[in-house]
Amino acid sequence: MTQHYDVLETRSPAAREADIFARLPDVLRAAMRAPAHAERLKGIDPAAITGRAALAQLPVLHKSDLPALHKATPPFGGFIPGAAHSFSRLFASPGPIFEPEAVASDPWHGARALFAAGFRPGDIVLNTFSYHLTPGGFIFDTSSRALGCAVIPAGPANTEQQFDLIEAYRPAAYTGTPDFLKILLDVADKTGRDASSIKRAMVSGAAFPKSLQEHIKARGIDAYQTYAAAEFGFIAYETEAREGLVVSEDLIVEIVRPGTGEPAPEGDVGEVVVTSLNPQIPWIRLALGDLSAVMAGPSPCGRTNMRIKGWMGRADQTTKVKGMFVRPEQIAEIGRRHPELGRLRLVVSRDRESDIMTLSAEAASSSDSLREAVAATLRAITKLGGAVDLVPLGSLPNDGKAIADERKTD
Repeated sequence: MTQHYDVLETRSPAAREADIFARLPDVLRAAMRAPAHAERLKGIDPAAITGRAALAQLPVLHKSDLPALHKATPPFGGFIPGAAHSFSRLFASPGPIFEPEAVASDPWHGARALFAAGFRPGDIVLNTFSYHLTPGGFIFDTSSRALGCAVIPAGPANTEQQFDLIEAYRPAAYTGTPDFLKILLDVADKTGRDASSIKRAMVSGAAFPKSLQEHIKARGIDAYQTYAAAEFGFIAYETEAREGLVVSEDLIVEIVRPGTGEPAPEGDVGEVVVTSLNPQIPWIRLALGDLSAVMAGPSPCGRTNMRIKGWMGRADQTTKVKGMFVRPEQIAEIGRRHPELGRLRLVVSRDRESDIMTLSAEAASSSDSLREAVAATLRAITKLGGAVDLVPLGSLPNDGKAIADERKTD
C-alpha cells in the first residue's frame, strides 16, 4: 500500500496555489451564468482573480442566508447554473437548504480522505449516516465506492439488524457519527454480538472528545475525524499525523474574521469560508458559520495542503441588547476604524435588570483619549452606549469570539 492517495497531496504549496488559481477564473465564469452569482459578482473580471488577495475582495455569502434565498428562488436560490434534472441526486437539509449532487466519480471529494484514514480498495464499509433526504449517507457512500470499497447502506438505526449485517459481511471499516459507533460497541458488549471485524472508522457530524477517542481506540478501532458540509462534501480530514485536518485538494479554504470577509492572521481563530472549484456547483466564498484556525506548515504525514484545527465552535454571535441586534461585523468595523487596536471582544451582561456592554480592546498603550474615542465609535456603530476596557496586547483569548453574551437566562 502507498502512503498517499496520489501525487497531488504532496506537491509543493506553490504548485498547488498556481493550479487552483489557474482553474478559478473558469469556475467564476460558470458561477456568473447563475443569476444570483451574477448579481453578487457584478463588475468582477474573473481573469483578475488569480490569488488569495484578489479572492478576498469578493463578497462573502453566508450559509445562514440560504434558506430564505432558496425559498424566494427555488430550488437553489439562483446560485446553481444547471437545471435540477442535470444532477445525480437532489437533497434537502434542515432550513430547508436544497443541495444537488454533481455528476462525477467522486462528487464529494472523499476518496482521498478515506484513504488517509486507512480505508483501502476492497474494504467493506458499514455506512451509518442517514440516507433519508439529506446528503450525509450518500457523501460517505459515493466516496467509499469511488475508493473501490463495497458499502453496507445501514443508516443510523436498528442495531439488531446492524449486527446481522456486520456478522454476515464482516466490514473492516465504519462511517458515521462517533456516538453511534460507541452505541454499537456497547450493545455488542452487552449482547455478545460480534463487531470485531471493524478496525477503521471515519467519523463526523458530532463532537469526538479525547475520552471517546480513547474509548474507541481501546476497542481496537483506529478512528479519524473529517470536517464536511452538504455543499462541498469533505472539506478537511485527519491523517495519521493526528495534527489538525488537511484541506481537500479541490477546494479553497479561507479563515476570516467573524462577520467580515477579511482574512484572519495565520493561527487566529475565525470563520471558515469555502470556494468550490467545481463549475457544476460553483460556490464562491460561502461562509459556513463554523470557527477554525490555520495551522502553520505542512503535516508531518507529508501532505502539503493547508491544515486547519477542525471545528472550534460557531461564528454567528449576533445578540440582542436593549432590543437592538449587535453583530460581529460591527465589532470588526470598530477595529477597522482604530487600527492601533488588537483583538476586540464585546461582553454583554446584566446589572440591576438592565443590559450593559463592555468592549475589551487590546492596545499597546492605554490612554483616556483612546478609550473615549473607542467608546464614541462603539456608540456610533451600535447605537448603544458601553464601557471600554483597554487591555494589553495578546491578553484576549484567540477563540474567534467577537461577542460574549454573559447574561444568565434562568
